[in-house]
Amino acid sequence: MGQRAAIYARVSTADQSCDRQIAELTEFAVRGGYDVVDVFRETALGAKANRAERGRVIDLAQARKIDAVLVSELSRWGRSTQDLLETLNKLAGWKVSVVAVSGLTFELNTPHGRMMATMLAGIAQFERDLLSERVKSGLAVARARGKKLGRQLGQRPKSDKLAPKVIQAVTDGRSYRWIARDLGINKNTVLEIMKRHRNKSL
Repeated sequence: MGQRAAIYARVSTADQSCDRQIAELTEFAVRGGYDVVDVFRETALGAKANRAERGRVIDLAQARKIDAVLVSELSRWGRSTQDLLETLNKLAGWKVSVVAVSGLTFELNTPHGRMMATMLAGIAQFERDLLSERVKSGLAVARARGKKLGRQLGQRPKSDKLAPKVIQAVTDGRSYRWIARDLGINKNTVLEIMKRHRNKSL
């Protein structure tokens, strides 16, 4: 009896099909002597966090019902380098490896796997640093153009939005406590809204 495996195929958009990946992975499983437990198809963008089918594969791994996950390539499995590293580590804890159709096996509890983990961790940190640098650069450019960032002094987006309801409720004779409870805001916010309203009316 060969290793138990789950086939996982993913495409990015609904007009694409997982059929080619599944056929390729099924042939690969036969050649490698894997016993395919189940086949999972997913339609999701690479960076999309919510992947129900991948979650089901991870559940199988946690339940010790598979020994390997077969994918056409690592980019089909991981959302990002960091996500790939985290899920590979999680699977390694359950002694489950991820095997790409190229024949590369990713087992983080082997010397080769630990080397891969170190490389992936370095790449993940590099990606985070790049993202941070881009954000800081973008903010600097925006400031240089005179754009004011963040909430400005005097801006009260939530209370300003609720002001008409507060004023109407007060006009209808509702108490400040009742209004605060009804709108899910602090009583002091109601007081401030009415204070500003009265000042404008003077």
